Amino acid sequence: MLTNLHCFAFDRITGETFASRSEVIAQHAMVATSQPLATQVALEILRQGGNAIDAAIAANALLGLVEPTGSGIGGDLFAIVWDAKTQQLYGLNASGRSPKSLSLEYLKEQGLKSIPADGPLPVSVPGAVDGWFALHGKFGNLPMTSILAPSIEYAKSGFPVSELIAYYLQRSAFYFKDYEGFKETYMPNGKTPAKGEIFKNKRLAVTYEKIATGGRDAFYKGDIARSIAAFMKEQDGFLSYDDLASHTSEWVEPISSNYKGYDVWELPPNGQGIAALQILNLLEQYDVEGMGFGSEQYIHTFVEAKKLAFADRAKYYADPEFNKIPVDWLISKEYAKTRRTLIDNNKAAKRVDAGIDNGDTIYLTTADKDGNMVSLIQSNFRGMGSGMIPTGLGFMLQDRGELFSLQDGHFNVYAPNKRPFHTIIPAFITRNGQPWVSFGVMGGSAQPQMHAQIVVNLIDFGMNLQEAGDAPRILHTGSSQPTDKLMTDGGYVRLESGFAPKVKRELMKKGHKLRDIVGAFGGYQAIMRDPKSGVYYGASESRKDGQAAGY
Repeated sequence: MLTNLHCFAFDRITGETFASRSEVIAQHAMVATSQPLATQVALEILRQGGNAIDAAIAANALLGLVEPTGSGIGGDLFAIVWDAKTQQLYGLNASGRSPKSLSLEYLKEQGLKSIPADGPLPVSVPGAVDGWFALHGKFGNLPMTSILAPSIEYAKSGFPVSELIAYYLQRSAFYFKDYEGFKETYMPNGKTPAKGEIFKNKRLAVTYEKIATGGRDAFYKGDIARSIAAFMKEQDGFLSYDDLASHTSEWVEPISSNYKGYDVWELPPNGQGIAALQILNLLEQYDVEGMGFGSEQYIHTFVEAKKLAFADRAKYYADPEFNKIPVDWLISKEYAKTRRTLIDNNKAAKRVDAGIDNGDTIYLTTADKDGNMVSLIQSNFRGMGSGMIPTGLGFMLQDRGELFSLQDGHFNVYAPNKRPFHTIIPAFITRNGQPWVSFGVMGGSAQPQMHAQIVVNLIDFGMNLQEAGDAPRILHTGSSQPTDKLMTDGGYVRLESGFAPKVKRELMKKGHKLRDIVGAFGGYQAIMRDPKSGVYYGASESRKDGQAAGY
């Protein structure tokens, strides 16, 4: 097995430096996840004869145990799969819908201006488990009992909690400790586990066992579904057995835009992936390479392009079953040309009109000896989710419903049995019709911004796969949102350490407001395939606990 080994500094065009490490290079398989144990489990599945899809499911299951602060079977899932047999990409939208019995009128009668972040109201149907079985049914190789076996064993026998997850669990306890089931599940000794402490979740082990032997119906139509529905009723919630029993995932066509010879692929709304394509379309006609990484002009141009894309995101991105979303127009070069005229090279825009900056997530990517590759992202939203932990099941339900608008006529306005606007997005890059990079970056509304930056780092600035993720990131916050918030002050720019003080001063002269580093700068994982040799390169986020490894 090969894993990251070296640390070194990379000299940027501007003369600044940032820390990075070597890529992982392997011939037969590669896995990159945000937790080393999940990476090891995925490699184990591959060695047992499983393929990249089996490995991705196994890794996601373990992440729900070892990284419950960002994932779990109470949440949703999206994936892009490169199938080596058919030589094409497949997209899966495994996001859940709102309760059928909860109405917009009820929410307004409660005097709400927005849907709360926790409690029973923001809970939507958890789609992750159905997503596993949709992926497995179409592409899987090993039986699900084998795929989930490592997670079941770790849940029973325990695992040492990593430093970052120990910190996030402690923070989560501040918000959720008074919710029923939290202390019993995540504070077994009266406190959340410390770094290195062995943590077990035997309730989750039992739930996983039922899923492994009973299939997706065990979750959506069996005892698990009945337990969820009964618990939600006790909490005065609206998620019902019927909501769970009628849930289905959806296979969707990935959509792309060509950036300087490379096809960048995202999934269509209700997710925000096309915002990355819109940003790249706006940047494409600029001499980004000539501007230089970390330069004032590049940062300014990037931020202004982001503002324009996010204005459309705020207005149009929603469940396509309820709206006719002009996706083809939004990601067209013609539309980008008209929007690009709104970018002032010397002045930051305060407001831009259309023509939730908080959250945590896990992203993972896998690749196998046959050339199959999986780009998978999964989340409960806003860290652990809603605070709702169904009795005895060992996981928390998501709070994605928070991202609905309550404004009549809005594309993303709340409606029963509707999928909310979604922040989690997997990505893929192909070149000349062949797979090149499977990647993703976790972190709420940071994700399309970071997707675009990764693409630019690879293509314009010539960084290798690890450097592209380690390079200091630009985060703009305060754009108009799909939950009704309107940007009128230009928002705020946050820059990671590594950008020159002179650059920051020049940005402020253009009217940008800079703020300290607070918020989600993302968590990157990636696999690159050499089209000639078939060799895989792996990269893992230095800001997380992650690991890339292969053999």
